[in-house]
Amino acid sequence: MLEAGSRAPEFVLPNDQGGETTLSDLLQNGPLILYFYPADFTPGCTKEACSIRDIHNDIQSVGLQVAGVSPQDEESHQRFRDEYDLPFILLSDPEKVAIKMYDVDGPFGIGVRRATFLINQDRTIQDAMMADVRIGRHQEFIEKAIILRETAGLRSDE
Repeated sequence: MLEAGSRAPEFVLPNDQGGETTLSDLLQNGPLILYFYPADFTPGCTKEACSIRDIHNDIQSVGLQVAGVSPQDEESHQRFRDEYDLPFILLSDPEKVAIKMYDVDGPFGIGVRRATFLINQDRTIQDAMMADVRIGRHQEFIEKAIILRETAGLRSDE
């Protein structure tokens, strides 16, 4: 897994709306929470996506963006997003291009590790964490990023 301080690799991936999205696109409006997950509609991944959905207003209020990446196709992502009312973009990486660039490919190339990155607009990875089983740690990681930005005076309540 890429470490804090590393430069986040640029990628171009299909998104759940039928287009393509780059890392640069995602960083245009602020720092990014980029999370990698194994599969749409599995119990753990659904729990993780819904926990991020439930704090999405707080995430946005401090100027952070969110995107999820997994190997499923755009159609699966669109169904997953619709089914659980996810307010963030899901990117499809069936060839594991970004998954390999961020070094979150599963053991022996099987599956995807559950990892979350906080990426600054200059593409520096500010923080990163991996927890395959302890899914709640990803929400804690995001909540910590929100609190750090709030303490820095970056909250922008409308």
